[in-house]
Order: sequence, then C-alpha cells, then structure tokens
Amino acid sequence: MMQTSLSEVFCSVQGEGPYVGCRQAFVRFTGCNLKCNYCDTPVETTKVCKFEAVPGSDEFQELENPLSSEKVSEIINSYSGLHSVSLTGGEPLMNADFINLLETEAPLYLESNMTLPRMAKKVKDKVSYVSGDVKLLPPELLEDPELHLESTIECFRTLKVTKDRDCFCKIVVTKDTPEDDIEGVVGAISGYISCLILQPVTQKSMQPKPGFLLKLQESFLNEIDTRIIPQTHKMWGCL
Repeated sequence: MMQTSLSEVFCSVQGEGPYVGCRQAFVRFTGCNLKCNYCDTPVETTKVCKFEAVPGSDEFQELENPLSSEKVSEIINSYSGLHSVSLTGGEPLMNADFINLLETEAPLYLESNMTLPRMAKKVKDKVSYVSGDVKLLPPELLEDPELHLESTIECFRTLKVTKDRDCFCKIVVTKDTPEDDIEGVVGAISGYISCLILQPVTQKSMQPKPGFLLKLQESFLNEIDTRIIPQTHKMWGCL
C-alpha cells in the first residue's frame, strides 16, 4: 500500500484552458520542484488533507496525512458527474508511482510543470488529459536554465497528444515575459500539442497589456490553435 500527503480534495469545475467549465474532482498534491514568482498555491506538506464532501458547501473534513491510494480513489469516486480527475499541486509528477495506483471511474487529467521527464514516462499510459505548463522563469530562479528547457520539451514529447490522450500547453504570461522565449519553446513543442493557451497572470500588478497578448496569439495562429484564456474560476469565487 502506497501513501502520500495531499493538501486538499474537492469537486469543482476546471477554470483554465480548453476544458473550462468541465466538472472535475481535484486532488492537490503537496511539494514542488520549482519556485515560480507568480505562484498562488501553497505547496508545503500539511498534517491533514482538507476534504469537501459536498461540492460548493465550503465545509471541509480533515483527513490525517498521509493517505493511501485506496482511500484517495474511494474519495474521488464518491463524486458524481465527473468529466475527469484533476491531479494538481504542487507538482503531481513527484508522485508518479502513487498516481499509477489510483483506480478512478473518471479519467485522469494531469496538471504539470512538465520538468520531470522520467516521472512523465511512468504515467504516460495512465492519464487521458495533460495540461502542460511551460514555466518561463527568470534564470536566477533556475539551477540550470538549459536543462529546464530540455526537460520541458522531453516531457511534452513523452506526453504528446494521441488518439487516446489530449495534451495542450498553457503559458502564464506576465508583463515581463520575453516574447522570444515563448516563440522558441512553442516552436519546439507545437508538434506534440493540440492547442496553445496564453493565460494572462491573475495578479493585476503583473498583467501584460491586451495588445501584447493579441500580438502573441497572432504570431502563433498559423502554427497551432492558440487561445487567450484567463483563470475563469477566480471570476466567480470558485475553488
């Protein structure tokens, strides 16, 4: 029996990317291998996992960590009408072996920073949807910027779109995001994804101008289906 620590499990709707509005169970793992300057999610390990049994009730039970794969599967399957099960974090690929033990009625939807290719190979046949981020971080936040890019490309190659799996790319864009960096990485992964999502950062002080986003979108449209989609769940106060 394998166990891991989770920060929360709840049922809501996907708020980002092409599956906006789809009903999902969310399984939030703790821990992350990156430190993004715009991250809005606590990743520290906690003593308890918060579990919302009734969707939207804002009433949470506290389950003692760590939790077994059997218990997490049971919790997930207690929800009805699911499109998929979002594995999020933190970085869920740090728990690849645990993910492979999950037995859920709804398909798995991986939300990843796409920097752990060895772990990606472990789950490539387990997940049906991949929301892959490209983290365009300042070099000072990375130990090896070149390896970071190589690992990202390898993850997309491993988890690429197939007849049985959708894989799309999401890039959080800030006012300081270099256009050249986006163009370089999109060119390297465009053959592995179904679409590109440009997501303006939610923090107002860091948001790019609309003209910049529209210019970026236009530059990619001949190469890949490119959409501008913000974090919609925060617009209506949803988890």
